[in-house]
Amino acid sequence: MTAWEFSTTTAEATQHLAGNLATLLQAGDLIVLSGELGAGKTTFTQGLGSSLGVRAGIISPTFVLVRIHPNLPDGPRPGGPDLVHVDAYRLGSAAEIDDIDLENTMDSAVTVVEWGADRVEHLADSRLEIDLLRATGSATLAQGPWRVPASPLPGNNPEDGTGTFDLADDDEDEPRILRLRAIGPRWAGIDFSGLDRPGEPTE
Repeated sequence: MTAWEFSTTTAEATQHLAGNLATLLQAGDLIVLSGELGAGKTTFTQGLGSSLGVRAGIISPTFVLVRIHPNLPDGPRPGGPDLVHVDAYRLGSAAEIDDIDLENTMDSAVTVVEWGADRVEHLADSRLEIDLLRATGSATLAQGPWRVPASPLPGNNPEDGTGTFDLADDDEDEPRILRLRAIGPRWAGIDFSGLDRPGEPTE
Protein backbone atom coordinates (compact mmCIF):
# COMPACT_ATOMS: atom_id res chain seq x y z
CA MET A 1 0.00 0.00 0.00
CA THR A 2 1.18 3.50 -0.84
CA ALA A 3 -0.26 6.77 0.46
CA TRP A 4 -0.44 10.46 -0.48
CA GLU A 5 -1.85 13.54 1.25
CA PHE A 6 -3.24 16.69 -0.34
CA SER A 7 -4.71 19.96 0.91
CA THR A 8 -7.47 21.98 -0.74
CA THR A 9 -9.05 25.27 0.31
CA THR A 10 -12.16 25.40 -1.90
CA ALA A 11 -14.78 23.05 -3.30
CA GLU A 12 -13.47 23.89 -6.77
CA ALA A 13 -9.97 22.76 -5.78
CA THR A 14 -11.35 19.51 -4.39
CA GLN A 15 -13.20 18.88 -7.63
CA HIS A 16 -10.11 19.74 -9.66
CA LEU A 17 -8.08 17.15 -7.76
CA ALA A 18 -10.83 14.58 -8.29
CA GLY A 19 -10.95 15.46 -11.97
CA ASN A 20 -7.23 14.83 -12.29
CA LEU A 21 -7.67 11.48 -10.56
CA ALA A 22 -10.44 10.58 -13.01
CA THR A 23 -7.97 10.71 -15.90
CA LEU A 24 -6.28 7.66 -14.37
CA LEU A 25 -9.49 5.69 -13.84
CA GLN A 26 -10.99 2.96 -15.97
CA ALA A 27 -13.90 0.55 -15.82
CA GLY A 28 -13.58 -1.81 -12.86
CA ASP A 29 -11.91 0.68 -10.54
CA LEU A 30 -13.25 0.97 -6.99
CA ILE A 31 -12.97 4.10 -4.85
CA VAL A 32 -13.91 4.08 -1.17
CA LEU A 33 -14.64 7.55 0.27
CA SER A 34 -14.58 8.20 4.01
CA GLY A 35 -15.20 11.36 5.97
CA GLU A 36 -17.64 12.88 8.39
CA LEU A 37 -20.89 14.53 7.42
CA GLY A 38 -20.15 17.46 5.11
CA ALA A 39 -16.53 16.47 4.52
CA GLY A 40 -16.92 16.80 0.77
CA LYS A 41 -17.46 13.23 -0.42
CA THR A 42 -20.18 14.20 -2.88
CA THR A 43 -18.25 17.29 -3.98
CA PHE A 44 -15.29 15.01 -4.74
CA THR A 45 -17.52 12.61 -6.69
CA GLN A 46 -18.88 15.51 -8.75
CA GLY A 47 -15.32 16.31 -9.83
CA LEU A 48 -14.78 12.69 -10.84
CA GLY A 49 -18.01 12.63 -12.82
CA SER A 50 -17.27 15.83 -14.70
CA SER A 51 -13.88 14.54 -15.85
CA LEU A 52 -15.23 11.06 -16.65
CA GLY A 53 -17.87 12.65 -18.85
CA VAL A 54 -20.91 11.06 -17.26
CA ARG A 55 -24.44 12.38 -16.89
CA ALA A 56 -24.57 15.45 -14.64
CA GLY A 57 -26.62 15.84 -11.48
CA ILE A 58 -24.46 13.95 -8.99
CA ILE A 59 -25.94 14.25 -5.51
CA SER A 60 -25.61 12.02 -2.48
CA PRO A 61 -27.57 8.77 -2.98
CA THR A 62 -28.48 8.60 0.70
CA PHE A 63 -32.00 7.21 0.28
CA VAL A 64 -31.79 5.36 -3.02
CA LEU A 65 -28.40 3.83 -2.04
CA VAL A 66 -27.14 3.61 -5.65
CA ARG A 67 -27.16 6.06 -8.55
CA ILE A 68 -25.81 5.18 -11.99
CA HIS A 69 -24.49 8.02 -14.14
CA PRO A 70 -23.96 6.76 -17.70
CA ASN A 71 -21.12 7.91 -19.89
CA LEU A 72 -22.17 10.57 -22.40
CA PRO A 73 -21.25 10.02 -26.05
CA ASP A 74 -20.77 13.78 -26.49
CA GLY A 75 -18.79 14.20 -23.25
CA PRO A 76 -15.02 14.52 -22.73
CA ARG A 77 -14.52 10.72 -22.62
CA PRO A 78 -16.95 9.14 -25.11
CA GLY A 79 -16.97 5.38 -24.70
CA GLY A 80 -15.50 5.67 -21.21
CA PRO A 81 -16.83 4.04 -18.07
CA ASP A 82 -20.10 4.85 -16.37
CA LEU A 83 -20.03 6.12 -12.77
CA VAL A 84 -21.81 4.15 -10.06
CA HIS A 85 -22.25 6.24 -6.91
CA VAL A 86 -23.14 4.39 -3.72
CA ASP A 87 -23.97 5.54 -0.19
CA ALA A 88 -23.29 2.63 2.16
CA TYR A 89 -24.04 4.52 5.38
CA ARG A 90 -27.16 2.50 6.12
CA LEU A 91 -25.65 -0.81 5.01
CA GLY A 92 -24.20 -2.64 7.97
CA SER A 93 -22.16 -5.40 6.34
CA ALA A 94 -20.54 -6.80 3.21
CA ALA A 95 -23.57 -9.07 2.83
CA GLU A 96 -25.87 -6.07 2.52
CA ILE A 97 -23.54 -4.64 -0.11
CA ASP A 98 -23.89 -7.88 -2.05
CA ASP A 99 -27.68 -7.49 -1.96
CA ILE A 100 -27.50 -4.38 -4.15
CA ASP A 101 -25.64 -6.32 -6.88
CA LEU A 102 -22.73 -4.00 -7.53
CA GLU A 103 -20.98 -6.92 -9.21
CA ASN A 104 -23.29 -6.40 -12.19
CA THR A 105 -21.86 -2.96 -12.92
CA MET A 106 -18.27 -3.25 -11.71
CA ASP A 107 -16.86 -4.29 -15.09
CA SER A 108 -18.38 -1.35 -16.99
CA ALA A 109 -18.11 1.43 -14.42
CA VAL A 110 -15.99 3.30 -11.94
CA THR A 111 -17.62 2.56 -8.60
CA VAL A 112 -17.49 5.19 -5.84
CA VAL A 113 -18.74 4.16 -2.41
CA GLU A 114 -19.29 6.73 0.32
CA TRP A 115 -19.06 5.27 3.85
CA GLY A 116 -17.72 2.08 2.26
CA ALA A 117 -14.87 1.20 4.63
CA ASP A 118 -15.15 -2.36 5.98
CA ARG A 119 -18.07 -3.03 3.63
CA VAL A 120 -16.83 -3.17 0.03
CA GLU A 121 -13.24 -4.36 0.14
CA HIS A 122 -14.29 -7.81 -1.12
CA LEU A 123 -15.57 -6.38 -4.41
CA ALA A 124 -12.15 -5.91 -6.03
CA ASP A 125 -8.52 -6.92 -5.58
CA SER A 126 -7.47 -3.28 -5.89
CA ARG A 127 -9.02 -0.06 -4.66
CA LEU A 128 -8.35 3.56 -3.79
CA GLU A 129 -9.26 4.61 -0.26
CA ILE A 130 -9.72 8.37 0.15
CA ASP A 131 -10.32 10.09 3.48
CA LEU A 132 -11.65 13.66 3.44
CA LEU A 133 -11.10 15.72 6.58
CA ARG A 134 -12.72 19.08 7.29
CA ALA A 135 -11.03 21.91 9.16
CA THR A 136 -14.21 22.34 11.21
CA GLY A 137 -16.04 19.13 11.94
CA SER A 138 -19.66 18.16 12.34
CA ALA A 139 -19.17 15.11 14.51
CA THR A 140 -22.31 15.76 16.52
CA LEU A 141 -24.52 15.58 13.43
CA ALA A 142 -22.68 12.56 12.09
CA GLN A 143 -23.41 10.47 15.18
CA GLY A 144 -27.06 9.92 14.32
CA PRO A 145 -28.58 7.81 11.55
CA TRP A 146 -30.72 10.70 10.27
CA ARG A 147 -28.11 12.67 8.27
CA VAL A 148 -30.81 14.88 6.71
CA PRO A 149 -32.00 18.47 7.13
CA ALA A 150 -35.58 19.43 7.90
CA SER A 151 -36.68 19.56 4.27
CA PRO A 152 -35.47 18.18 0.92
CA LEU A 153 -33.75 20.22 -1.71
CA PRO A 154 -36.02 21.65 -4.45
CA GLY A 155 -37.00 19.03 -7.00
CA ASN A 156 -36.08 16.07 -4.81
CA ASN A 157 -38.50 13.60 -3.33
CA PRO A 158 -36.64 10.94 -1.35
CA GLU A 159 -39.85 9.37 -0.10
CA ASP A 160 -40.61 7.91 -3.52
CA GLY A 161 -36.97 7.22 -4.37
CA THR A 162 -36.64 9.89 -7.05
CA GLY A 163 -34.28 12.17 -5.17
CA THR A 164 -32.40 12.69 -1.98
CA PHE A 165 -31.76 15.10 0.82
CA ASP A 166 -28.40 16.79 0.84
CA LEU A 167 -26.53 19.28 2.95
CA ALA A 168 -25.14 22.62 1.86
CA ASP A 169 -21.98 22.23 3.92
CA ASP A 170 -20.80 19.46 1.60
CA ASP A 171 -19.44 22.10 -0.77
CA GLU A 172 -18.36 24.84 1.61
CA ASP A 173 -15.16 26.63 0.68
CA GLU A 174 -13.03 25.68 3.65
CA PRO A 175 -9.70 23.87 4.03
CA ARG A 176 -9.73 20.12 3.64
CA ILE A 177 -7.14 17.39 3.78
CA LEU A 178 -7.46 14.44 1.42
CA ARG A 179 -5.56 11.25 2.19
CA LEU A 180 -5.30 8.69 -0.59
CA ARG A 181 -4.22 5.09 -0.16
CA ALA A 182 -3.61 2.95 -3.24
CA ILE A 183 -4.15 -0.73 -2.54
CA GLY A 184 -3.61 -3.72 -4.83
CA PRO A 185 -1.84 -4.61 -8.07
CA ARG A 186 -3.90 -2.25 -10.24
CA TRP A 187 -2.15 0.74 -8.68
CA ALA A 188 1.38 -0.64 -8.38
CA GLY A 189 3.88 1.96 -9.54
CA ILE A 190 1.29 4.74 -10.06
CA ASP A 191 2.45 8.14 -8.78
CA PHE A 192 -0.44 10.25 -7.53
CA SER A 193 1.71 13.12 -6.28
CA GLY A 194 0.61 15.54 -9.03
CA LEU A 195 -3.14 15.31 -8.51
CA ASP A 196 -3.40 18.78 -7.01
CA ARG A 197 -1.39 20.49 -9.75
CA PRO A 198 -2.84 22.27 -12.80
CA GLY A 199 -3.47 20.04 -15.76
CA GLU A 200 -3.69 16.28 -15.74
CA PRO A 201 -1.30 13.73 -14.22
CA THR A 202 0.28 10.97 -16.23
CA GLU A 203 1.07 7.42 -15.19
